[in-house]
Amino acid sequence: MTDSVRERYALIGTGSRAHMYLDAIRGDHADVAELVAWSDTNPGRLDLYQGEFVASGTPVPLRFTPDELERTIVEQRIDRVIVTSPDFTHADFVSRSLLAGADVVVEKPITINAEGLRQIADAIERSGHSVVTTFNYRYSPRNSALRELIQSGAIGDVTSVHFEWVLDTVHGADYFRRWHRDKENSGGLLIHKASHHFDLVNWWIDAAPRRVFASGGLRFYGADNAAARGLGARTPRNTGAGDPFVLDLAADERLKALYLDNEHYDGYVRDRDVFDAGITIEDNLALLVDYDNGATMSYSLNAHSPWEGYRVMVNGTLGRAELEVIERGAVLVGEDGVVVVDPSATPLAASSGNLRPEGEHLLLQRHWEAAVEVPIPDGIGSHGGGDAYLLDHVFNRVTTDPLGRPAGYADGVKAVSVGIAGNLSLATEAPVLIESLGV
Repeated sequence: MTDSVRERYALIGTGSRAHMYLDAIRGDHADVAELVAWSDTNPGRLDLYQGEFVASGTPVPLRFTPDELERTIVEQRIDRVIVTSPDFTHADFVSRSLLAGADVVVEKPITINAEGLRQIADAIERSGHSVVTTFNYRYSPRNSALRELIQSGAIGDVTSVHFEWVLDTVHGADYFRRWHRDKENSGGLLIHKASHHFDLVNWWIDAAPRRVFASGGLRFYGADNAAARGLGARTPRNTGAGDPFVLDLAADERLKALYLDNEHYDGYVRDRDVFDAGITIEDNLALLVDYDNGATMSYSLNAHSPWEGYRVMVNGTLGRAELEVIERGAVLVGEDGVVVVDPSATPLAASSGNLRPEGEHLLLQRHWEAAVEVPIPDGIGSHGGGDAYLLDHVFNRVTTDPLGRPAGYADGVKAVSVGIAGNLSLATEAPVLIESLGV
């Protein structure tokens, strides 16, 4: 394709998540997209990505400040805006982009509260422009395989779902270091992380959530829990050699370049102590969710597990489907006292007695039959092999496929409404009807 038919993009927020989109625009999807403008409150991160664009021979986008968003969309004839900024900013950037005349691609969650949903809905109605919410887990082959299995009718009509997701002390702990630790910024893990999971269930069983009851709390991380377990004095950042909860930004080339080297611009600290005071999000959560098709889900999320992955069991009138995914079988500490982040560096072979090898299995067991394993195709890219497929759909504006994977505004609302209702349930200790949110 020629430049005249390439869509013109702007991007807001150049943290680590932006990397996927920036690579796609100057790589596999350069024939259909060009980035003409970008913005971040931290100029150092823009400098980093600019260097990568220059090195690859890609034209450098125009810089703009957040308050110049509308003018930039008009003057630069922007077709779409990609929003990869912190969650609490999504509603503002999405609605302003729509009203200024651009479509929007927004990272999940679409926003963190009901007010934000109403703001975006109003902007869609007034502008006539569209919003794509990027749920990359839909595109992971294992999750697509479960969707296809349920859609085929193999287990009949869905009656209930049990979904357990465990984040380990590398990945889970990281939410308690960053801006996510403040619920006003992220909505907590029920919004920032679990909106992925709630979207999967909505999509798997082709249903909308109706009522939510939640329970949970901060039971492992935070200053009070550290004191109760006798962990001793802590410092706001690095807590000393041999502490497996320390994140050494200087030891990671990418994190150092994105965050440590740029702290002097905005004061954002990426490696705060997970046992610090002032953490307002939960690390243990449990939900009961009722759906409009009569099914019920029991859901649990733990953010300090010794392994990482998830299990989902779907019961139907003809049988049961079970998906188990082990993304990291153990968090190990090396001889230097530092956590081994890459499990491939110290593989846990089954022959060594490891009872939790990394992998994924999808089982189907119909009534009065033996269980059978359902093959899972290989994926491409990160997030369980789903990112490459997602990017293809996003940049080529694919809106339908046989599995219904492309997600629009309504899907983003359904996913985040479970977390919004869950947070309200935590506060009131009562079940919450989705319709009461006014979204």
